[in-house]
Amino acid sequence: MISLSIDGGIAEIVLDAPHKLNALDEQALKDLGTAYDDAADAAGRGEVRALLLRGEGRAFCAGRDIAGVTPETDDVQAYLGGLLQPLLQKMSAFPAPTFAAAQGACLGVGLGLLLATDVVYVAENAKFGSPFANLGATLDSGGHWYFTERLGMHRTLDLIYTAELMSGAEAVAQGMFSRAMPAAELLESTRAIVAKAATGATSAFNASKELVAHIRDQRLGLWASMEEENAEQARLCKTEDYSEGFRAFQEKRKPIFKG
Repeated sequence: MISLSIDGGIAEIVLDAPHKLNALDEQALKDLGTAYDDAADAAGRGEVRALLLRGEGRAFCAGRDIAGVTPETDDVQAYLGGLLQPLLQKMSAFPAPTFAAAQGACLGVGLGLLLATDVVYVAENAKFGSPFANLGATLDSGGHWYFTERLGMHRTLDLIYTAELMSGAEAVAQGMFSRAMPAAELLESTRAIVAKAATGATSAFNASKELVAHIRDQRLGLWASMEEENAEQARLCKTEDYSEGFRAFQEKRKPIFKG
């Protein structure tokens, strides 16, 4: 159900259960975590410099697989707090740029996977929102924070109360994700962008990734953020990629970064 391939500095992780819209049960979450661990180990060896997450079939991920779940005995805290949240934190901390290509349904846990990814490209007809009103449950996977941050209180509660879904095009227009593309072009276009990132200055990308997360989580202001940027720049100026980038600029050629 979860596959990992590594080629040309790129790790590609695939949710491969299209018959159930890539819904994830407990074992699938564990397998997904293992795939990220294996990819991170490869990144540590310099074999991975970018990662792509995608779903096979007509949906990215429809959420938790509740087939066979008995609500009276379901330990939802073990699933969400014990399995899902640690996975999302692991994904967010992956030691290289991460990208997702999302089509069709991207709901619940599927939305959470996207929120834990650095850059998200979506099909114009993808679907986002909170269908939990129909289950007597509440939005999970960090959705409350993310929707409130991007959409504001009123639109967030509108989506939760009505269970209406947004298209990928609408979600991008409201600042939720990176870009919307025609579904037929999504994977090819995303792979091309990921391939380019995999030849970039990985250390510099990781520095920006950490800075953005710190600014978000600590609510840093302009001057505090600038101080952290200065410190990172001072660290990066001692790397080979920094020297190569400067030489390439001065020599008017394309840099060759080692990552």
